[in-house]
Amino acid sequence: MKTIQQATNDIKELRIQGANQIALYGLSYLRNISVRHGFGKKFRAAARILEGARPTAVVLHNCIEIVKSNPRTSTFDSLIDALRTVGGRESIYADKIIDNNSKIITYCHSGEAMAFIKHAWTTHHKKISVLACKTEPRGQGIKTAMELAKGKIPVTLIEDNAIGFFIKDVDMVIVGADALRKDGVINKIGTSLLALAASNASKPFYVVANSLKIDRRKTFRIEERPTLEIRKTIPSRLTGIKVRNPAFDITLWNHVTRIINEDGIFAIDRFVRLL
Repeated sequence: MKTIQQATNDIKELRIQGANQIALYGLSYLRNISVRHGFGKKFRAAARILEGARPTAVVLHNCIEIVKSNPRTSTFDSLIDALRTVGGRESIYADKIIDNNSKIITYCHSGEAMAFIKHAWTTHHKKISVLACKTEPRGQGIKTAMELAKGKIPVTLIEDNAIGFFIKDVDMVIVGADALRKDGVINKIGTSLLALAASNASKPFYVVANSLKIDRRKTFRIEERPTLEIRKTIPSRLTGIKVRNPAFDITLWNHVTRIINEDGIFAIDRFVRLL
């Protein structure tokens, strides 16, 4: 079993990516802790450390709170099963969102958005094509493009700064989320700019995100990543220049068309009332 520091570094260094995958990894680790040591001091300390590894993503926090309220191994197992199957439960609604011959643009890499898009292709046999934004500075969109290409879905990889050029050519935007708050959708930095472009071009903007991503925490902060992620992409040495690297931004609800989760398709006014 890895040490808590090793497990935390796996999350911080993006060897484990995505809010659901972070939660699955954290839950599996904490389950082992609970089996060995129970739900006492050692468990609580490990939970606090893991939760702090990626503070913006809310799924692990919500899952830990559920485990604390019902500290049993079966609680872990139910949550792990729910997270592993949520993409399939959301994807049954793909037929109602994605029409035949749809051109889709997506951002970053979301397991839920990918499952939704792939379901339209494989199960509903929709002829679709996808534009995948590269998603700087870590290039998670490359993973998205490779995954879609592996599934034989026509995909084009574009730079993030080409969104305004291509938005007129697509039918819709489909993205995932790391957290859903009263003030908007929290997702990879740059998502809000895609939403603005979609709104200006009158293109629908859909968010596929399960109910464990609902974030009711009183305190919240946008995670800032190490500046090296930006500095290493620049060949010349930066001197006398400040660098900042926020990992997420907030897309306002008035730029979102619908939320899709395991319970259905939600109009935004109805969904926000649930937050």
